[in-house]
Amino acid sequence: MIEQGQTLPAVTLTQLTDEGMQTHTNAELFNGKKVVLFAVSGAFTPTCSNAHLPEFITLSDKIKAKGIAAIYCVSVNDAFVMKAWGESQNAQQIDMLADGDGSFTKALGLDKDTGSFGGTRSKRYAMVVDDNVVTGLFVEKDKEFSVSRAESVLEKL
Repeated sequence: MIEQGQTLPAVTLTQLTDEGMQTHTNAELFNGKKVVLFAVSGAFTPTCSNAHLPEFITLSDKIKAKGIAAIYCVSVNDAFVMKAWGESQNAQQIDMLADGDGSFTKALGLDKDTGSFGGTRSKRYAMVVDDNVVTGLFVEKDKEFSVSRAESVLEKL
């Protein structure tokens, strides 16, 4: 599993925008800026839709006021699902990034196998990334939701 102080692995993520499908490299997403990235186990899932994403939306201005250039939400879903989920949540302040094949999640060592329920998914976590280096990592234990909450991350910025 990736640890605080390590550089993120070089993997691409996709995003469907009004301009079409975008493929983002680590350099585009993380170089030269400080960002918060949080991962959910799946778009449209209960905790993710009722608490995790909404809290980051609500606190996005306070988070960005702490010197954060962007807030990224990533899930092992496709870019179409991530765009639809972001629109349904009015998440204009959050970049909704797709890890369609789970390669980013696996490279971080933060994947989990949910079997026939959903296959490879991401553990729930949040991280602070400064110029492509993890400076804060908050990984949830299974079936918990506390350390990766927006409020908890904001307290640590």
